[in-house]
Amino acid sequence: MDKRKAENQRVKAAITTTLFSLLEKKDLDDITITEIITKAHVARASFYRNYTSKSDVLTTLIRDVLQEFRETADYDLSEVYTLRHIKRAFSYFYQYRDIVLNFYRSGQAIMLLEELNQFHEEIAGSMPATSSTRYTLYIYTGALFNTALIWLQDENAVDLDTISKLFSDTWTP
Repeated sequence: MDKRKAENQRVKAAITTTLFSLLEKKDLDDITITEIITKAHVARASFYRNYTSKSDVLTTLIRDVLQEFRETADYDLSEVYTLRHIKRAFSYFYQYRDIVLNFYRSGQAIMLLEELNQFHEEIAGSMPATSSTRYTLYIYTGALFNTALIWLQDENAVDLDTISKLFSDTWTP
């Protein structure tokens, strides 16, 4: 990786880490860009080269993780209701546990859920806006997200296989 790309990744990581750190103490609306760049030790231009707003930092992080999920899948992602997909989703929630819980604790979980809804709608394929298939998908995504939050907060009282199987056995589209 070239130096510029490595430096840009460092800058983005510093901004994201700093924003999450500030979110532990303040609401997103009360955090300023100046606070972020000062604590992250980055230039204002570096912030705006990568992001348009504080919310954009969070949305970009979610989309980057979902893009990784999409690119590394070795199965047809449109099969969202399969045990394989469910287990992989819980595995990702676990891998990014700190980020997911930070979204939740900072009151930004809805942003994460909205991106998950959009992601699942994209991979499931087109459907009419008022179709029962679309509603079923949103119910599924909400249930998956809520279950993952509880599972992560319980510090994984059950293992990945157990939570995945339990969800799969309970879920009937």
